[in-house]
Order: sequence, then C-alpha cells, then structure tokens
Amino acid sequence: MSLSTNTQIGLIAGLVLAIAGIVGGFGGFVLALILGAIGLGVGRWLDGDLDLSELSERSGLSGRGRDKVR
Repeated sequence: MSLSTNTQIGLIAGLVLAIAGIVGGFGGFVLALILGAIGLGVGRWLDGDLDLSELSERSGLSGRGRDKVR
C-alpha cells in the first residue's frame, strides 16, 4: 500500500486551503493557493515531470519559431 494516493493528497490540499480561508480570510486563501501552485510547479520540476524549456518554446519566450511564413 502506498503512503498516499492522489485522492488523499487532494483531500489534504483542500482541507489546508479551507483552514487558510477560515483563519486568514480571502487574502489567506489566495496566498495559500498561490504558494500551493508554486510548490506544485517546483515539485513537478524536481521530479522531472515539468520541462521549463518546453514551456518557454510554447509561449514564444525562447525566440524560436519566428521563421513562420507570412
């Protein structure tokens, strides 16, 4: 049996956001949501599930793909 499943992680994340909303109001909820999203991105990057170079190429920030025919 695994230590935690995606359902359990989602439940815990929801409970933490609910507590942040109750204790800190709407501002606390938004701050917890933003920090959670940043933590998710860092965690996915450390696990190798997030390729930042691929994201920059898709967004056009890398400068590649400018040779489109007009």
